[in-house]
Amino acid sequence: VQLQASGGGLVQAGGSLRLSCVASGRTFSNYRIGWFRQAPGKEREFVAAINRSGGSTYYADSVEGRFTISRDNFKNTVYLQMNSLKTEDTAVYYCAAGTVVSWTAGNYDFWGQGTQVTVSS
Repeated sequence: VQLQASGGGLVQAGGSLRLSCVASGRTFSNYRIGWFRQAPGKEREFVAAINRSGGSTYYADSVEGRFTISRDNFKNTVYLQMNSLKTEDTAVYYCAAGTVVSWTAGNYDFWGQGTQVTVSS
């Protein structure tokens, strides 16, 4: 499956962005989807994940209550709504597809190209 992430940009602290991850090539609804992020000089870290139906979602503690992951299997798209953004949310955000829901990047089989999110103070 091919993944295309978009929606990043520059926003002030306290603002919002919505990222999208559009999939093509294989049956999208077969895959669990995760969002990860990587800041300069840091390792890639888990942000959120969603199961195949969208009925179960998982979040890193650092974004719980501020970010919401959702999916529309008819549109082959997963969204990451990010509210109350903080400067520490600045990173390149990646979506990934896999056959299990995991907090570990290595358990995902397909990756999008990343979209930059910059939060200014």
